[in-house]
Amino acid sequence: MGLRDLVDGGRRVGLFVDGPNVLREEFDVDLDDVREAAEDAGTLAVTRLYLDQHATPGLIQAGEARGYDVRVTSGDVDVKLAVDATELAVSGGIDVLAIASRDIDFKPVLEKAAREGVDTLAVTPGEHGSSDALRNAATDAVLLEE
Repeated sequence: MGLRDLVDGGRRVGLFVDGPNVLREEFDVDLDDVREAAEDAGTLAVTRLYLDQHATPGLIQAGEARGYDVRVTSGDVDVKLAVDATELAVSGGIDVLAIASRDIDFKPVLEKAAREGVDTLAVTPGEHGSSDALRNAATDAVLLEE
């Protein structure tokens, strides 16, 4: 049974997007597609896009225009995203944790969320940019079309 089978309309989803890892020219990922994939699991309670200090003003504006809470960090985006996502999962603030990335570094975050009773969703860019281990660690996975 996947997340789509469990949706009851009241499920709160926390979406965390690893911008530098997913928003690359070779993947051609649309932020609206990422959002829609997470919305299939329930109601978006948190929608965050993490970017590094090299993000262009246009990318920041595009994220904000699509309803994302954009977080720009001068440090490692992965660390900030992992800490924030784990904190929200263990606090009981969400029912589903959705991480958009292709980075295996987020596998422990998904595993911790699952141990806390939170369903997990891995949203990954096309086949060549996807981590099987990340998808396998999640309750459900969505592979964005290339």
